[in-house]
Amino acid sequence: MSSTIEQTEILEEYAELRIQDRSVLTSVIRERRKNGSDRYDEVWDGVYIVSPLANNELQNLITQLAAIMTATVQWASHGHVFAGVNVSDQEEDWRQDYRVPDVGVFLNDTKATNRGTHWFGGPDFAVEIVSPNDRTREKLDFYASVGTRELLVIDRDPWGLELYRLRNDQLAIVASSTVENGTILASETAPLSFRLRKGEPRPHIEVVHQDGQQNWTI
Repeated sequence: MSSTIEQTEILEEYAELRIQDRSVLTSVIRERRKNGSDRYDEVWDGVYIVSPLANNELQNLITQLAAIMTATVQWASHGHVFAGVNVSDQEEDWRQDYRVPDVGVFLNDTKATNRGTHWFGGPDFAVEIVSPNDRTREKLDFYASVGTRELLVIDRDPWGLELYRLRNDQLAIVASSTVENGTILASETAPLSFRLRKGEPRPHIEVVHQDGQQNWTI
């Protein structure tokens, strides 16, 4: 309890923290790698970005979405699905500039290249789930620059879905779905559509396969 209070006090005192001491920074990164909390950390053009910790709700959403896409894409031999994957605009020195979408789908005919440690080029379909104080929408230009064809953004405060599609080298919003409008967001790359509908204790995400026979509620 005391550590939580201390953390809150520090955040209230300092709007932004920057570590200039490289030995301290190295120690922080090493510790994050050791305990696994760096899974969704990123590097933006040489700047190390520490992502907010994923709470249970976020991890559950990632797990379920990745499972649905694995069943409908990977197990159907249409491509590969990853729950968290390194995406870079660098073929070799990728650690200088990369992002980690919550879910990444790479189809068999993807233009991206699997370099083992990372993908050189963007996914055909990606999912980003917004957390407090993260910078999801600031990633749009990067995702567009590496050729990400579609991006589904899931916002949780307030709840809403946004589908972006690559047009003229930019990720442009196609439509948004809220509990109030119930708009269906149909992907052109994954065989799925998404919409938000009323639920308890939070809105539900309805996922429907294009065959009309399979559907899931998250």
